[in-house]
Formats: sequence, C-alpha cells, structure tokens
Amino acid sequence: MLDDRDRRILSLLQRDASIAIGDLAEKVSLSLSACSRRIQRLEAEGYIAGRVARLDRERMRLPTTVFALVKTAHHSAEWMENFHRAVADIPEIVEVHRLTGLYDYLLKIVLPRVEHYDVVYKALVRKAELFDVSASISMEALKEAGPLPVGYAQ
Repeated sequence: MLDDRDRRILSLLQRDASIAIGDLAEKVSLSLSACSRRIQRLEAEGYIAGRVARLDRERMRLPTTVFALVKTAHHSAEWMENFHRAVADIPEIVEVHRLTGLYDYLLKIVLPRVEHYDVVYKALVRKAELFDVSASISMEALKEAGPLPVGYAQ
C-alpha cells in the first residue's frame, strides 16, 4: 500500500531519476536510509519499472515525428508475431499501440527528416503484409510523454 510519501517519491523520480538521494530524502522529509529503503521497496514491488535517460531529439537529429495508422487484413497469431518482430526491428518506430476502431495499430515514428519516412515504410511493408497505412506528420508537440499521475496507485 502506498502512502503520500511513496507517491511524492514516485512523482519526483519521474521528473528527474538522477536526483541525489539526499535531495530526494529532504524533499519528502525522510532520513537518507528511510528514503533509500522506500525506493528499494518501490522497485521490488514493481512501481518503478526502470530508470532511463531521456535524450534530446534535436541533439540526436530526430526532430520529425510521424504517426502511422495501420490496417491489416490478417489477425492470426502468426501474423501478429511477425508484425511485432517487424516493428521491434525498426528503431525509428518508438511506440506501437493496438487499437479499437477503424485502424488496428498506431505507430509513433521519429525521423531525421520527413523524407526518411519512406525508408521506414518500405522496411515495414517488406517485413509485414499490411492492408492500409495512413501517416500524419506532427507539426508541433503540445504535450509529450510526461510523468504519470501517481494518485491512482494503491
């Protein structure tokens, strides 16, 4: 069961996982050892799934985002396994969501420039048979993947 301090720790770590343990302990009014134990417990219980560094897309020369909506005529386990492998093998595809509605999948693709989308598209259709792909170029990111709300966790 999480308490308010646990939620505060999770919230602060989401914003900056590199925060010094002493600074974190001070912000949540805990001793260094008590804060460290809580973090270890939160990791052991699976609330903290891992820690990663967010890279600057401009510095990485990947400023362009394309969202591709994919329809398939196939829904067999074999086709899905093949599709999962195909998208996993293309590093520019950074997110894949299976959807309800008119389209089956939504792909988030990061690119050095919009013309590179054709390279990714050709790589994908070589690896997986698709019925339809419709792509849209993001003009501006108003809100990107940020911290999760911590109030729902128990």
